[in-house]
Amino acid sequence: MILEQKQTTIAYRCPDCGQIVRSVVGVFSLSADMIKLKCPCGGSEIDIVYTKDKKVRLTVPCFICPAPHSYLISNAVFFEHDIFTLACTYSGMDICFIGKEDKVNEAIEQNNTELENLIGDARNFESISDMRRDDKRLTDPQVLEIVMYVIKELEEEGAVHCRCTDGGEYELQFGDESMFVVCKKCGAEAEIRTDSIDAAYAFLNADELVLE
Repeated sequence: MILEQKQTTIAYRCPDCGQIVRSVVGVFSLSADMIKLKCPCGGSEIDIVYTKDKKVRLTVPCFICPAPHSYLISNAVFFEHDIFTLACTYSGMDICFIGKEDKVNEAIEQNNTELENLIGDARNFESISDMRRDDKRLTDPQVLEIVMYVIKELEEEGAVHCRCTDGGEYELQFGDESMFVVCKKCGAEAEIRTDSIDAAYAFLNADELVLE
């Protein structure tokens, strides 16, 4: 008798190099021991453990936070969903994708678009990676969450303005104590303080964001 093995595709984004790391995981191999899915760059890995009560514990690297996030999900969620995503606790960005291969690929493409809108090109991703490794430059995750939320809301409302008459193309850049929203077309920018929770709450009241 040949048993059909349950399996699923799992993927995450390496916080050091930015590439997507993916693999197929089967229930038989998972139940044997801990599985470590490592990025070829050597900068990160995801730990997957099948617990005694038949749940799956994952420790997932995060490209926003300096430490990985831990999740505990059911066997059914891990192996039977078409697509299931795990998000960063602070930013809300998806950092792990589980499910059928085609659905995982679709979710990754959507995540790529969201990430490009949020931080721009790969050079800005590397700047986030640098900040994660240097605690002195790391913005408080709660502050980062608030600021990113407000920026996204303002952009969706059409309340981000620059010198472009036909609409700008915006990206985020990160400084020691500030975040900059920059138009890639005209070069206009706006500085947003990220050095305190008070600054973040003050930004919550913004009705528009003008880049100069």
